[in-house]
Amino acid sequence: MVRSMTGYGRAQQMLDGMDITFEIKSVNHRYFEYSSRLPRAFGFLDDKIKQHVRGLVSRGKIDVALFIETTDAPGSFVSVNHSLAKAYLAAYDELAETYGLRNDITASMLARTPDVLVVHKSAEDEEAIWQAVKTVADEAIARFVAMREAEGVNMRNDLLARRQTILEIVAQIEERSPQTVKEHNEKLLARMQELLGSATVDEQRLLTEAALFADKIAVAEETVRLRSHMDQLEEILNGREAIGRKLDFLVQEINRETNTIGSKASDVTIARLVVEMKSEIEKIREQLQNIE
Repeated sequence: MVRSMTGYGRAQQMLDGMDITFEIKSVNHRYFEYSSRLPRAFGFLDDKIKQHVRGLVSRGKIDVALFIETTDAPGSFVSVNHSLAKAYLAAYDELAETYGLRNDITASMLARTPDVLVVHKSAEDEEAIWQAVKTVADEAIARFVAMREAEGVNMRNDLLARRQTILEIVAQIEERSPQTVKEHNEKLLARMQELLGSATVDEQRLLTEAALFADKIAVAEETVRLRSHMDQLEEILNGREAIGRKLDFLVQEINRETNTIGSKASDVTIARLVVEMKSEIEKIREQLQNIE
């Protein structure tokens, strides 16, 4: 299935005494790259969230944000990091004494200092919290994926249209290629007659030269492979799994065959068609940069 790598999803629910908000967004990236912002007390959820997202999203630069406000937290307790609190108080005293300031630190101010208060949760409580967060995360991820799929529909239609354009160009090359051999033979015959005058033209020599030229510029193998690649492109676009990397490889093969045709072309018309085809391939390549 064609999915964009750009998306956004958000969900919020009150579960088990917690007001949980989960946000997920992504932009283009060649591989899966994950970053997150979680409340310090819920850092134990980070790896669980990462693995859960990774099971649903194959690539993209993923950014997750989790917000939790606890209104009732059974099974949890808070302790004081006394050594850290004493160190902070000593630092405040030193600042006050050094700079002649009034040390007006209060317990509430000290409690807001990072890591002075430590929230502890039992293993059972952590699992319950994860299940609640996962419920909200799944809702946000579903919206996120739906957005990526909606944009993917437009991308798929664009790729199929460009596929059809390339097939039309291939048909024109196949039609033009034999004509170039005929025109070359006619020019070769006229040239030999001009050089030899009334002398008899060596027909065997002429046929040999014509055969060598025809073999040199033959592009039938390349156009057959291009048609096969176009069939494969459509098949991949109709698949259900992530397709970005497969298409990256396939476009390389399509470009290789096109370059070969261009290197063989001794005809202005075919050279122009190759340029048009390479333009379509480049547009496909650009589109692939945003496909999962």
